[in-house]
Amino acid sequence: MTIHVQAKPNARRNELRPGPAGRWLVRLAAPPHDGQANTALLAFLAAVFGVPQRDVQLLSGHTAPFKKVEITGLSDEAGAAVLARYRASGG
Repeated sequence: MTIHVQAKPNARRNELRPGPAGRWLVRLAAPPHDGQANTALLAFLAAVFGVPQRDVQLLSGHTAPFKKVEITGLSDEAGAAVLARYRASGG
């Protein structure tokens, strides 16, 4: 499945929340220097979706806040169920 996110580094903790225009807002505790925030993003999304980190790949947005992430190793239905739980809880 592919997910579109807006990453916000330097947060107090990692957090996934519904965002505008079908995107997801991901707050990351990591700084944006030397790719640390991207690494934290991939690790966090792997934990959220319950897949190995090698199954989460950054497709675009390596240096931008808006990113496109591919998550393999789970069905679209399973991924949608995870996102629905986050949407229902507000993050």
